[in-house]
Amino acid sequence: MPATGIERRNKNYINYIGGKWTDAASGRSFPVHNPATGEELAAVPDAGRQDAARAIEAAHHAFPGWSGMAAPERARLLLRARDLMLERKEALAHTLTSEQGKPLTEARAEIEYAAGFVTWFAEEGKRVYGETIPASAAHKRLLVIKQPVGVVAAITPWNFPAAMVTRKIAPALAVGCTVVLKPAEQTPLTAIGLFQIFEEVGFPAGAVNLITTLDPAEVGREVLENPLVSMIAFTGSTEVGKLLMRGSADQVKRISLELGGHAPFIVFEDADVDKAVAGAIASKFRNMGQTCICANRIYVHESVLESFTEKFVERVKRLKMGNGLEEGVHVGPLIDEQGFKKVSAHVEDAVAKGAKILTGGRSRTDGIFEGGHFFEPTVLTDVQKGMRILEEETFGPIAPVIPFRDETEVIRAANDSRSGLAAYFYSQNMSRCLRVAEQLEYGIIGVNDAVPAVPQAPFGGVKESGLGREGGRQGIDEFLEVKAISFGL
Repeated sequence: MPATGIERRNKNYINYIGGKWTDAASGRSFPVHNPATGEELAAVPDAGRQDAARAIEAAHHAFPGWSGMAAPERARLLLRARDLMLERKEALAHTLTSEQGKPLTEARAEIEYAAGFVTWFAEEGKRVYGETIPASAAHKRLLVIKQPVGVVAAITPWNFPAAMVTRKIAPALAVGCTVVLKPAEQTPLTAIGLFQIFEEVGFPAGAVNLITTLDPAEVGREVLENPLVSMIAFTGSTEVGKLLMRGSADQVKRISLELGGHAPFIVFEDADVDKAVAGAIASKFRNMGQTCICANRIYVHESVLESFTEKFVERVKRLKMGNGLEEGVHVGPLIDEQGFKKVSAHVEDAVAKGAKILTGGRSRTDGIFEGGHFFEPTVLTDVQKGMRILEEETFGPIAPVIPFRDETEVIRAANDSRSGLAAYFYSQNMSRCLRVAEQLEYGIIGVNDAVPAVPQAPFGGVKESGLGREGGRQGIDEFLEVKAISFGL
C-alpha cells in the first residue's frame, strides 16, 4: 500500500521496538490521511498481538537497567529530547496539522505544550522523596521508599497527538518505568516523529517502544492479558475506558484513565461579557471543538443573554474555516467520517426538536472543502433538555446557548451529567467564584479562564470522566509504588 510522496521503507514510518525500527510481523500496513483533503500521507505498520508482545518483552528486559539509572541521568535524556522537540517545532507541527487537521498556530502551541510536560516531569523525577517514620519500638526503624511500577502501556488519542504522548510517557520515564506506546490510528506520524527524537537522544533499547495498529482491540487484549504489563495509561472514550477497567481487573493492573467530558460554561450576570465571549470562543472552537475539556453547554444568565449571544455569534461568524496548513485559518476539519456524522446528527436532532440555528449549521464539501470533513462553526439557541447535544459530548464545533435565572438552577443543570472532567464559569464576585467552584462536580475548574490546563497542575476528572491525575506533582505519583521497610536493629 504505497504512500503518496513518501518512501514506504523509510524508518520514519515503521514501529520502534527494542531500539530498532521494524515492520509489523504480518507485513500489513494501513494509510494515514489528511482530514482536510483526504490525501494519503503515509502508510504505517498494522501491528498485532505478536508485535505488542515483542514490545512489552523489550520494555520488560530494559526495566532493570532504566529504573536503576540515577534520576538526574534519566532527566538529562528527557531534557535533551525536549530541546530537540523545540528545535524541530515547525516540522513536528507541520506533521501534526497534516494528519490531525488543527491550524498550524495550534499545532505549534501543542508542541510547546508537549515539551512542557517533558520539562516538568524530568525535574519532578529528581524529587521522588521517601520518608522516615518514628517506630513504635526502640529497636526498629521505619522507612518509606517509592519505586517505579514497571512496564507501562500508554494508549493515546488523536486530538492531541503530541501532548497526550508526553503527558503519559514523560512521568513514566522520569521515575524509571519503561513504556510501550500505542498512538491513535488516525494520527501515528507525530508519535513516530517524537520517537525518532528519543532514538537520537540515546534512550536505552527497550526503554521506549512504539507500535501502530489499525486494530486497537487486538493490541489491547495483549496489553490486558500480558502479565509483564504493570500499568495502563489511557486517554479516550468513556466506553473504551470502561472496557480497559474491566479487563485490567483480572490481573489487578494499575490503571489511569482520562475519559470523556461534557463541560458546562456558565456566564453569570456579573461577568465581564467581553471576556466571557472570548473565553467561550477559545474553549469551544479550539481544535474544532475536538477536545475533552471544550465547552459543550453554554449557560448564560437571562439578564446578559442578548448581549452575550449577539457578541458571540458575531465572533463565530468571523472564524475562518479551511486547511490548517494555510495561514489565517482558525478552524480546520473534523478528524474523520465518524466524527463528522456525530456532529451532523447532534445538529439535526436539535433542530428537529425546536432549536434554532443562529449561524453555521451546515457541512461543507464545495470548493476548497472537497475531500475533507468540514462542518461550519455553529451556534444554537432554544436548546431544551432531551436534545442529544445536552445529553452527550459532541466533540465538534457546535455551541448550544441556554439561558438560566439563578445560581442554584444553573449549578444543578451543570452537574446533571455522568461526566465530570472540566467546567468553566465567569463572574466578578469573589464569594460566588469560591462557592460555585466548590459546588461544581468536575476535576478541573476554569474561573474566568478558558484554558486551565498546564503541565504543572493536575489534570483529570471525577465520576465517569476517569481515574487518577496527569500533570502536576500528582501526575508522577501514578507511576510509583509505595514500599514500607521495617528494620529491626
